[in-house]
Amino acid sequence: MTGTRCAVVRVYNEATVLASVLRSLQPVVDEIICVDDGSSDGSAEIALAAGCTVVRHAINLGGGAALATGLHYALTRTEHEHVVNFDADGQHLPADAAQMLEVAKRTGVDVVLGTRNRHEATMPRSRRLLLRAALAYTRRTTGLRLTDTHNGLRVFNRHALRSIRLTQGGMAYASELESSISRAKLTWTEVPVSIVYNEYCLAKGQSNLNAVNIVYDLMLSRLQRAT
Repeated sequence: MTGTRCAVVRVYNEATVLASVLRSLQPVVDEIICVDDGSSDGSAEIALAAGCTVVRHAINLGGGAALATGLHYALTRTEHEHVVNFDADGQHLPADAAQMLEVAKRTGVDVVLGTRNRHEATMPRSRRLLLRAALAYTRRTTGLRLTDTHNGLRVFNRHALRSIRLTQGGMAYASELESSISRAKLTWTEVPVSIVYNEYCLAKGQSNLNAVNIVYDLMLSRLQRAT
């Protein structure tokens, strides 16, 4: 596949919104790699019909495992210079991804991270409070002076793809990814982005259940390091 930009999209039973998400993202990148994380609703077929590359997990393994699969595929099976991590549930804006790609190309940094620090007013209060706690934890454990954490919109160059190691399948992968950035001494920057808390995200528990998962994974990560 020729081109310089691709997107890795984790798909898990997103048929309700997937087609529109893919259509909106296609003008921004040269290829979309959809990791079908054990979907049972025909999401993979929707992605194939949209002309995307589809990599399948036989069962649901979680966001971390899907991202690891997608990044490995992009590194070993394509020659794209930059890879966007983009969620399939409609919460990200393609315009933000395009801006982050431009920053990555212009500055030459290894990783560009989306940050919601200017958009807290639109975030459900429960999620805002828990993400602040997660941010404080990440800053303390990684030394990275981030303004956001667990934001699913990211851009990586090929050096970052070769350096990042992900072993956590669930939500803890975000903290693990940031630790990898710190250990590998990757260069990084943040770009303000918007998060769309639409009806679909809220209906599937995007605002509250995932926030609880973040707290659980932070506790689990600490216990693992202590043993």
